[in-house]
Amino acid sequence: MAFDINTYLGRISKLSKVQRVLIFAGTIVLLAGLYIWFVHIPKTKEITQLRTSITNIESQIALAKIKAKNLEKLEADYANAQEELQFAIKLLPTTSEIPNLLKNITKLGNESRLDFILFSPKKEVPKEFYVEIPVSMEVNGGYHDVAVFFDKVGKLDRIVNVVDVAMKPVKKGSTDLHTRCTAVTYRFKEKTETKNAPKKKK
Repeated sequence: MAFDINTYLGRISKLSKVQRVLIFAGTIVLLAGLYIWFVHIPKTKEITQLRTSITNIESQIALAKIKAKNLEKLEADYANAQEELQFAIKLLPTTSEIPNLLKNITKLGNESRLDFILFSPKKEVPKEFYVEIPVSMEVNGGYHDVAVFFDKVGKLDRIVNVVDVAMKPVKKGSTDLHTRCTAVTYRFKEKTETKNAPKKKK
């Protein structure tokens, strides 16, 4: 049966004003309910989900920025460490360079007009990443000559520290001194030494 709008409107026109207001209000409430149920509530849920997603994404972006800054710092620290390592490698002789280094030390002593009484390399002292090479020395010469010798040793390209220095006159009333000291140089551990080194107990 076809719906006749005129018949429907005619019936409504016969109703009292109060009834018409109630029908109109009911229609508004029904339409509002349908809108809320089918449109507003789903959209509200969707908006809430989107806001949650946006918040999560923003948190991830903020975390990523922090990680990026930390990564840049770590990369810079690593680059600096590599530079320091290369510099240290240049300062520390290799095993094959030790004999020449010791010869250079004695040469500097002779150039400083010192007489070597003793020049005796001692047992190497292994450390974590390097090895200490102590050399006991005894020389005779003037105070100024000894000072010049120590200064020259300190200016070598390779690290050499002079420690445990003791001086006394060669003989009573002499201006020449008998100087005992230990010259300590260092070398990096070879790969085989590092691998075979005993691990520290925790």
